Amino acid sequence: MSTAGRKRGNNEPVDTGKTIAFSINGVPCTAFKGETVIQAARRAGMDIPHFCWHPDLSVPGNCRICMVEVEQDKGDPWFDIGCNMPVTEGMRVLTESDTVKKLRRETMQFITLNHPVDCGICNKAGECILQDYHYEHNGRASLSIDRKNHATKFYPLSDRIMLDNERCIMCTRCVRFTHEVSESHALAAVHRGDHALIRPAEDANFNEDAYSDNVIDICPVGALLSRQHLDHARVWYTKATPSVCPGCSRGCSINIWHRKPEWALKALDPQLNTRIERVTPLENPAVNDMWICNKGRDLAQIFERPRATQALVQGMGVELDEAIERASALLRGARRVVALVSSWGSNEELAAFADAFAARLGTSMAAYAKPDHLPLPGEVLEDALLIKADKNPNLTAATARFPLLPADAAAVLAGTDVVLVWGEGVADDLLPAGATVIRLDGYAFAHNATAHVFIPLSIQTERSGHYTNFAGTVTPFAACFPPKAPVAHAEQLFARLAGHPATHALAGASA
Repeated sequence: MSTAGRKRGNNEPVDTGKTIAFSINGVPCTAFKGETVIQAARRAGMDIPHFCWHPDLSVPGNCRICMVEVEQDKGDPWFDIGCNMPVTEGMRVLTESDTVKKLRRETMQFITLNHPVDCGICNKAGECILQDYHYEHNGRASLSIDRKNHATKFYPLSDRIMLDNERCIMCTRCVRFTHEVSESHALAAVHRGDHALIRPAEDANFNEDAYSDNVIDICPVGALLSRQHLDHARVWYTKATPSVCPGCSRGCSINIWHRKPEWALKALDPQLNTRIERVTPLENPAVNDMWICNKGRDLAQIFERPRATQALVQGMGVELDEAIERASALLRGARRVVALVSSWGSNEELAAFADAFAARLGTSMAAYAKPDHLPLPGEVLEDALLIKADKNPNLTAATARFPLLPADAAAVLAGTDVVLVWGEGVADDLLPAGATVIRLDGYAFAHNATAHVFIPLSIQTERSGHYTNFAGTVTPFAACFPPKAPVAHAEQLFARLAGHPATHALAGASA
């Protein structure tokens, strides 16, 4: 990742090989040489309030809410911002002294001087740092008797992001992100003082920033809003389930937000209760740090495609068990089977497939891993930050078990009795004429009806498992929703297809 060499959340390099002893509020602490007070406090589990400081961005020191006091052996104490104050040996830092609290209250009064009281309608309500800090460090009505200055209320920063300048506190996190992380240089601050505004840079297009939506997450207030998710659901109605983005072989850790069962809608469309409300990054230093690309934000477009919930035999709807038995019989009776293995299958599913068909692989059955998804027109193919050219989450694990399907697929499919297609990416015209086709997939495609047997599967949001990314890092994902009945979990399905006794129930409404 391009962020690896930067001075994260600091303007000076940090030497983790040397430690410094100091104290915070009388509690002994240690810091690495070059670390700032706010960094060392964070590692020690102590929070110093901050708006402009961010652990993965440079330090502008412009909000002043992180002011701390340093005790002196002789003379008066001195005060400075903790985000840009290097720790020195024996330093005695106070973050809760009466003077610090007074400075904090005054800073909050200044920051909220022209801030609108939009909390009741603001999409950031419930996870707004300004709300939290006002309650914790200020808690007073504005002392100003003057009318608030008004600014542009809804300014389209891009096709994806709306800016509310009245809520903006000019922390400049968004500007620094586009300069230091995505490197699009697409945002800038124009004008000065209380007339300053965030605006797109004249020589850049924020629409072309593949990571633009990260500025919504790092905005400490409700100034930057997702136009896609505007007014969808309050944060307290939803919960986050940890998952993995399947958009490429990076396998970024993410949170999938969806409605809490206790806040289920009863009078409206029940499908709204199993809708993905939004996707946000889940910090994982080994994979994606604290960022994801915009494709990850749009996973609902992939996961919420029309689902396949009906098992088919020669295009006719049948019970799920009947389709499984028919497919099993076809596989047992075939002289030569070629299985095309999904690169969206989890590690557990790939292992279950290999175990179930171990006796036949290499003799009457061949298995090849295939890419389920290829790059779409206009999609970023690869970059130096996160995006990888392989648009599948688990092709690394699949090719560790099975050879990659060659470009000339016809050569390995020739003379095949039965082709077992697991997942997407294989059109009918790629399959040999006259071969019996068994398809396993979670989505509704026209070619499902042309297969001799089609078995609907659960999808990633309905099951748990692990993916192995391009670098070999294994990351778990968890189920968000119950499976749509009647569908099968692939991990339990393969043993039955291979003719082994069923030991697990198939997924369904009661799962």
